[in-house]
Amino acid sequence: MGGNSTKATSGINGALTRTQVDHKIADSVKQFYDDTLKSARDKARPDLIKVLTYKSAAAVEWLQDVFNLDLTLWPLPPRTHRGHDAKFPGMAITYALMQRFEELAEAEPDRVQLIKKAKVTKINKEGNTAIGVTYLFNGEETTVNGPVVLATGGYAADFTEDSLLKKHRPDTYDLSTTNGAHATGDGHKMLMSIGANGIDMDKVQVHPTGLVDPKDPTAKTKFLAAEALRGEGGILLNSKGQRFCDDLGHRDYVSGKMWEEKEKGQWPIRLVLNSKASNILDFHTRHYSGRGLMKKMTGKELAKEIGCGEKALAESFQDYNDIADGKKKDTWNKKYFHNLPFNINDTFHVAVMEPVLHFTMGGIEINDQAQCLNSEGKPFDGLFVCGELAGGVHGANRLGGSSLLGCVVYGRVAGESASKYLFQQALKGAGGSAVSRLGQISLHIDPSQPGKISVEWGNGSASASGAGGQDRQAQQSQTSAGPVMKSDGDSTDPGKVSKPSSTKNFTIPDKEFTLEEIAKHNKKDDLWIAVKGIVMDVTNWTDEHPGGPQALFSHMGKDATEEFEMLHDDEVIPKYAPEIVIGKVKGQKVTLEY
Repeated sequence: MGGNSTKATSGINGALTRTQVDHKIADSVKQFYDDTLKSARDKARPDLIKVLTYKSAAAVEWLQDVFNLDLTLWPLPPRTHRGHDAKFPGMAITYALMQRFEELAEAEPDRVQLIKKAKVTKINKEGNTAIGVTYLFNGEETTVNGPVVLATGGYAADFTEDSLLKKHRPDTYDLSTTNGAHATGDGHKMLMSIGANGIDMDKVQVHPTGLVDPKDPTAKTKFLAAEALRGEGGILLNSKGQRFCDDLGHRDYVSGKMWEEKEKGQWPIRLVLNSKASNILDFHTRHYSGRGLMKKMTGKELAKEIGCGEKALAESFQDYNDIADGKKKDTWNKKYFHNLPFNINDTFHVAVMEPVLHFTMGGIEINDQAQCLNSEGKPFDGLFVCGELAGGVHGANRLGGSSLLGCVVYGRVAGESASKYLFQQALKGAGGSAVSRLGQISLHIDPSQPGKISVEWGNGSASASGAGGQDRQAQQSQTSAGPVMKSDGDSTDPGKVSKPSSTKNFTIPDKEFTLEEIAKHNKKDDLWIAVKGIVMDVTNWTDEHPGGPQALFSHMGKDATEEFEMLHDDEVIPKYAPEIVIGKVKGQKVTLEY
């Protein structure tokens, strides 16, 4: 579980949230709607944008209240929420949701099942109704029935034989991607094969700031430089040490300006952070530096590396300072300036950038209920789509901070719609006994009337009142009427429940390895990494890593404790990868807590 959401670095947008109100941030839902509409340009779908923006505060506060997530800090603009801790917001949000799902699967196995390492091969339907899916697990084919919600991600890493990129945007096919290898549009292809409508498939977002690894500059997968780097005052310079755009412009605008520089022979492009910005973004600079993607240097060293000379670089900095002070007009009309001044006698964090495939706005057409639509614009029954798979939500260009929001808002809408559909079917089948069962069914809970549950079907409605929290809890723990899988199954039991390992049973082998010995295992087909005093053989586990293999290749044969602590809780190793722990680091104390 996880997908590209685990890598999201900017935050999650929300307008008129409690956090904004508490900090007296001047924003409004209407302003967020207008900003999104403007960014979406000629492909804007007002109905979908209204749901995205008007439900944004509820989505952010749901994450805060139900999952106890800290989302009270923001980079620019001040509606992009993130936590005070160092972890990337995408990882913090996704991990909290994963944990909750796993807890439910363990506590209520008759109601919630989690099946990992399965490949869905087709969506089954009768007429216009989706009735379930068929999937493969360890070579065994299994069919499950019920309403279907798909959240299979985008196609910005689709370099397969039937590539959607090659079909719809061949000009982007040769670019590197920030996406995991899973983002190959499988969901799109399955849905379109049964008549779903693909829209805006040529709207592929190229992100301007992909980090170029000096050791592997042509790598097909690249890490993304978070938008926060430019938000806090980082500037982009060409090979003459000159600015060439509004660094905070829309992604497609900045990418276009970078391509213009390439045509002029003025690459490579560097992102430059001064010491003030570097201090604020300490987590990011340490993270990227640890991966060898960013370097700290003096102004003189920077001028030498660019090859433009100290005088030219100093003039470029002074020109920028004068623009920020209002003494000069900016050629590119940049409006926001942070962490000034730039001074050649300062120290800098510097990385080489190039545009990379990032996000696909195109996808499967949905309505504002997250129902999957066919080519006639009519919804399938029992078939729902959310996340990056859903097309039309962002129009021609997505705003930064709205990808996680799209996942949470439309994930909740799809869940609500699927539940409503399921209950409608149950009520139709139940006939006269339906009303007596309503106390067991929770569909819409009215916050203003605790204990009152209302269910709607057809043109009528019925309601049942309970005694508040306890009754509601009892209702929520009712078992599902659907097919029940084996509750004691595990990931070796084909098609059954896949549970995370219990940390209680985790042990670290006593065998010890020196750092010198670990350093010898530094190839993709023989890859060891040390973390917090333990040694892991990740050779055959790289594809399992939610952050993708590339994140592990950066630390081949090394002690990656600092980078691990920046991104992970200790329990992820005993919980998700106990089998790769092969021993301890000689001379080090084991500091992994579990």
